[in-house]
Amino acid sequence: MTSSAIQSTGFTLRKILSYFPQDVSLAFAYGSGVFRQSGTKQSQIGNNMLDFVFAVDDPITWHTMNMTRNRNHYSFLKYLGSKQISVLQNNYGAGVYYNTLVPCDGKMIKYGVVSTDNLIMDLLHWKTLYVAGRLHKPVKILTQNEKGKLHTALISNLKSAVTAAFLMLPESFSEEELYIQIAGLSYSGDFRMIIGEDRSKVLNIVKANMSHFQKLYSSMLEECPQVVYKHTQGRLEIDKSPEGQFTQLMALPKTLQQKITALVDPPGKNRDVEEILLQVAQDPDCGVVVELGISGIVKPSSLSQSAKGILTAGVKKTVSYSMRKMFKMWKGWRKKDS
Repeated sequence: MTSSAIQSTGFTLRKILSYFPQDVSLAFAYGSGVFRQSGTKQSQIGNNMLDFVFAVDDPITWHTMNMTRNRNHYSFLKYLGSKQISVLQNNYGAGVYYNTLVPCDGKMIKYGVVSTDNLIMDLLHWKTLYVAGRLHKPVKILTQNEKGKLHTALISNLKSAVTAAFLMLPESFSEEELYIQIAGLSYSGDFRMIIGEDRSKVLNIVKANMSHFQKLYSSMLEECPQVVYKHTQGRLEIDKSPEGQFTQLMALPKTLQQKITALVDPPGKNRDVEEILLQVAQDPDCGVVVELGISGIVKPSSLSQSAKGILTAGVKKTVSYSMRKMFKMWKGWRKKDS
């Protein structure tokens, strides 16, 4: 993407943001409407739907203000009021409320609203890996409150992604292989990768955005004591000894550690987490166990969030959105077959 195209995209995204209540702690845009994917022409990007996430400190107040400005964005749930919408947002699915297929300033957009507290929990502990997983990949930050907690949680989330990827990779690997592993974490166990998504999506994201991934992770890799990062060669070597893997397992987010523990510890034994992770560190299939643990987080949250999406979008928009996804998946299959 040329510098003029980047500036134009940034202006469009910020202009769209101006249509919403400004009381947000974090707003970012993501997806194929913002970052080119491999096999997509530059001219096609402008036609793709733009995806946003807004983190807000007070969802009830934010939805109240947004329904005053943008009432037509909401499904029939608007008649329940902002308090019930916030209850649905916070207590069901992955803690995100999406309005989709919304015309805004000549573009078609989708935006999710998440409470700042729930976002921080997801970033630190991978409670659902829904928004945290999106933030493993390059996003366009439009506004960010430099509050200590949120800033720290965003960095912690990236470090956790690197650690999980290390456990699932061999002793030596390329920088591209690392980013493919990281980009795929939040898709592990996601039923939408079987129905509704182009299966080559992860590879397409990474291949077209290597420089963006490097901007996110390079300094982190250079400072990590457990990896030899040969920057000029684009290669990395990681400590795969049981001691090295144990250190990495102990650094994983709490929810993932709990999922791994549940997979390995037989019912009734009730060993402590450290003892179980020490056992996993010595297992040749350590990476497989970590991947299964991640799937155990992603699968239920992606299913429940998608079910919630039928209510928040309404049936008509849900069908239309699903058809768009199926068409993209079909196009991906055609490219592979040709």
